[in-house]
Amino acid sequence: MSLIKILAIVGSLRKDSYNRQLAMLAKEIVGDRAEFEILEYSDVPLLNQDIEFPPPEPVKRVREAAKAADGIWFFTPEYNHFFPGVLKNLIDWLSLPAGKERPVLIGKPAAISGTTTGMHATACAQDALVTLISYINMDVMNAPRLTIPYILEQVDEGGRVTLTKSRKYLERQADAFLAFVRKRVEDAEREAAKA
Repeated sequence: MSLIKILAIVGSLRKDSYNRQLAMLAKEIVGDRAEFEILEYSDVPLLNQDIEFPPPEPVKRVREAAKAADGIWFFTPEYNHFFPGVLKNLIDWLSLPAGKERPVLIGKPAAISGTTTGMHATACAQDALVTLISYINMDVMNAPRLTIPYILEQVDEGGRVTLTKSRKYLERQADAFLAFVRKRVEDAEREAAKA
C-alpha cells in the first residue's frame, strides 16, 4: 500500500491560531508515516447559488485537495458552543456534487481535535461537527477525539503551543487515525480487486 494522504482542515483562519499550531504538531507526530497537508481556504467565498456553477477556482482547488486525501482531520476552535462559520461554509461547498461526480467528502474517514483557552475545550463544537459530517456520510472516528482546555497553560513564552501535558493524547489520536484510515484504504483496495 502506498503512503496515505491526510488533509488537515483548521477551523480558524488566524495565521497562528492555537488549532493551526495543534495541526502542525500533529503533522510532526505523523512524520513520514503519511503525507500530511494543511488546507488553505481563506479565499473560498461564501456559498451562493449565483456562483455555484461553474464553481470559483478556490472551490475547485479545495475540492481536488479533499478528493485526493485518504482521510480528513479537523482541528476546530469553539465559538459560542459551535464550530466556526468559515468551517461550515467550507464543508457546505465540499458537500455539493461537482458536476457528475459525487461530493468529495462522502465516505472519507474523519477525525476531530480542538483546543480553546477556556474550560469547556471544544466538546460542544465537536459534537455539532460530528452531527454535520455524519449527515453528509463521512466515516467518523468517534474515539479517540481530542479536546484540550486551557491551552494557554501549554504554550511557551512566545505563545507557541508546546502541549507539555497533552502531547501523549495527540500522539494516541494520530496513531489511531492512521490505523483507521489505512484499514479503510485496504478495504477499498480489496473491494476494487474483486470487481
